[in-house]
Amino acid sequence: MASRLLFLARHGEQDAAEQEGDTGLSARGRRQATLLGQRLRGARLDAVHHGPLARAAETAALVGAELPGVPVGVDDRAGDHMPHDTDPAGLPERYAAFLTQFSERDRRDGPCVTAEAVARFATAPASGDVRELVVTHNFLVAWLVRHALEAPERRWIGLNHANCALTVIRYSSAGPPTVVALNDAAHLPPELRATGLPDDYRF
Repeated sequence: MASRLLFLARHGEQDAAEQEGDTGLSARGRRQATLLGQRLRGARLDAVHHGPLARAAETAALVGAELPGVPVGVDDRAGDHMPHDTDPAGLPERYAAFLTQFSERDRRDGPCVTAEAVARFATAPASGDVRELVVTHNFLVAWLVRHALEAPERRWIGLNHANCALTVIRYSSAGPPTVVALNDAAHLPPELRATGLPDDYRF
């Protein structure tokens, strides 16, 4: 039986002083990434993939430093992009307003890249047991969870993931995908667990 155990992590906390543009991690984000790497030491990963933006690349590098011998590489399919051109009609006002931030290009190109990411990562391999980590962004993690559960396409909105929390999905030739873990932040101390979430989601 062939299977892929796909570990997904949102990048570490971005530098609060430089929220605009392609910026790296805050001190807390670097600590989150290191702790994520330590959590994964026993996971027997075959590879770590990351999106091209600095915050994902820096997170992956720090994770990789804790995983000797595991290759780390960039993959544009793991980037930060709008996963679906969702029609705002009928959505709650807050969700509809959220969709207005995306440009026509975002709505055109993002779903194409997302489809490529699904084809690459969200399938069982031809043979063997594959274990990979993808360090990416909230939207792609949300889309892959939605995809695994066969939920309505608009449900990628409202799935929020903390910085460096783990989501794990198993893809097997024997049956449908299984969500093994969702937003697991047990490797982070309380003061590092809720970054990346809206303030009113924190507890």
